[in-house]
Amino acid sequence: MPHTVKGQGGPTEYLPKLLTVWREGYRLSDLRADALAGLTVAIVALPLSMAIAIASGVGPERGLFTAIVGGFLVSALGGSRYQIGGPAGAFIVLVAACVIETGLQGLVLATFLSGFMLIAGGALRLGTYIRYIPYPVTVGFTAGIAVIIFASQLREMFGLTLPGAEPGEILAKVEALWAARGTVTWAAVAVAALTAAVILGLRRLRPHWPGMLIAVAVASTAAALLSLPVETIGTRFGALPRVLPVPALPDLSLAAIQAALPWAASFALLGAIESLLSAVVADGMSGARHRSNAELVAQGMANVGSALFGGFCVTGTIARTATNVRAGSRGPVSGMLHSLFLLLFLLVAAPLAAYIPLAALAGVLAVVAWGMAERHEFVALVRATRGDALVVLATFLLVVFRDLTEGILVGFSLAGLVFIKRMSETAGMRPLADTTPDAQRADRIVYHLEGPYFFGAAAQLGGVLERIAEAPRALVLDMSAVPLMDSSGARGVLQLAARARRRGGQIYLIGLRPALRRVLESQGAHEPEVHFLPDLAAVDARLAQGESV
Repeated sequence: MPHTVKGQGGPTEYLPKLLTVWREGYRLSDLRADALAGLTVAIVALPLSMAIAIASGVGPERGLFTAIVGGFLVSALGGSRYQIGGPAGAFIVLVAACVIETGLQGLVLATFLSGFMLIAGGALRLGTYIRYIPYPVTVGFTAGIAVIIFASQLREMFGLTLPGAEPGEILAKVEALWAARGTVTWAAVAVAALTAAVILGLRRLRPHWPGMLIAVAVASTAAALLSLPVETIGTRFGALPRVLPVPALPDLSLAAIQAALPWAASFALLGAIESLLSAVVADGMSGARHRSNAELVAQGMANVGSALFGGFCVTGTIARTATNVRAGSRGPVSGMLHSLFLLLFLLVAAPLAAYIPLAALAGVLAVVAWGMAERHEFVALVRATRGDALVVLATFLLVVFRDLTEGILVGFSLAGLVFIKRMSETAGMRPLADTTPDAQRADRIVYHLEGPYFFGAAAQLGGVLERIAEAPRALVLDMSAVPLMDSSGARGVLQLAARARRRGGQIYLIGLRPALRRVLESQGAHEPEVHFLPDLAAVDARLAQGESV
């Protein structure tokens, strides 16, 4: 089969990794390893899927539907060998806001539409570009999400009773929770603290044990045996269903679609970023290489499938994917088995979930938020440079106090401006006489340009070049050290040539790369307005023939 370079088109660009693993030769020993890895991931995903669903404002069963259906499709169709799909903490804020504004059916429709947006993104090969989200942006929005997730669990961790609905905006939320501080349920505080302590303790003492599931089981048992006055899944949501629902299309009326489209776009954008980041993490841990556009298509189909079964947003989940790699997965079969193990739990042990205290799940998410915060990376970026500090802080503050999508877009824009400034600073020019004393003569002046000559650098160097062109002489620009030029840089050269001609001069470009010459010619730079010569000797020969000014 032909080899496909990552990020380029080719026969294998959309090939699921499942087929790749199968063609490599899948043995019984691989199946045993994948079954163990899938069980390990399922044990992690079980409490987490329900906790994320509850924090998102929907029933815990919908978190399981999402992990079962979406997770299976992500692994079966995806372009990452080890990716685990399911509900993610990064979506809690968006999903909760979507439910408040459009209702549960609006959430399902937005998930359904986002799936098609992701499929379109993969078909258009946008996955290649989403991977270029700047690191300060990812750290900023991840830290912001962590703060919001933690804030969303304060009510359950402290067992607070609010007179009305809990506000979504973080400042209003904190104000409302503080006003209700007199309703603290100390039993809920104890359960949440016990859950977090068990998870953190096992993480230190027995890192390979399923700490989250053990912690939830311990907290649930303690709450039941001691008859603690804490709210559980059963008291708030009733018994979980024992089977998956019958698949059904969401409401596809024009009004419903118009209301759901903005949310669908946000789900698609965040899902694409989160899933490809997770795939990159898996590549770093395993040495594998994912197919980004195949992964987007699979994520899209998983979201469509999840919506048909009443689930919500699916994406690649970094923690569960990392667990899959560490557990010895051999490929996508482990992710498919993780979904089947969750389905088995739904069929056999769903009644046990009714005894899980909501405070225990809040403790799970509090630990997840603490791990998501990337505190050391955040501080390092703030201390690194003013540009990185600006990007990470702006992204973080906008995510926390404004909107997740707005934070990503503004952070990306600021990172682009910082990049432009840094690149323009690498561009420069100097007289060739700096290195060659006899380079400058009465009939010409030679300047050496360095670095990329694009719109940022063109604005910086344009004024200098124009002052040079004021003298009626031949101006030679050595561009052998210019790696790229855009249309703005080319227009700057054309304007400089026109200015020189008006004053009786001429411009010579030497050492120009073929790609840069094509850019110049596409903007109208041709002989005799601009002379293209290989080196300074060719310029001197031309001037000696009488073409000097």
